[in-house]
Amino acid sequence: MENEKQTNNNEIQIELTDEMAQGTYANLAVISHSASEFILDFIRVVPGAPKAKVKSRVILTPDNAQRLLFALQDNIKKFGEQLKAAQNNSKTANFEDFAPKGEA
Repeated sequence: MENEKQTNNNEIQIELTDEMAQGTYANLAVISHSASEFILDFIRVVPGAPKAKVKSRVILTPDNAQRLLFALQDNIKKFGEQLKAAQNNSKTANFEDFAPKGEA
């Protein structure tokens, strides 16, 4: 019984607030680094506006930045495969096929 109540130590429950779930739009990313961290600034550039504001800043260790790189590469590859398959099956893509699946 007690084993059934224990959770896997490798699993973590992720909470997403309603506000965070809305997301924020960014059309530019600026990446800088030091010996100990990578800084990703996500920016929204509005045509004709004299300034662009940083909408979000994410700071990662080099190890986690590399994991992010691999996860992005994997997800972009899968997206391309789905898009190609959808284009081969019909002339119109079903955008539900490309809904986020939360893979990292």
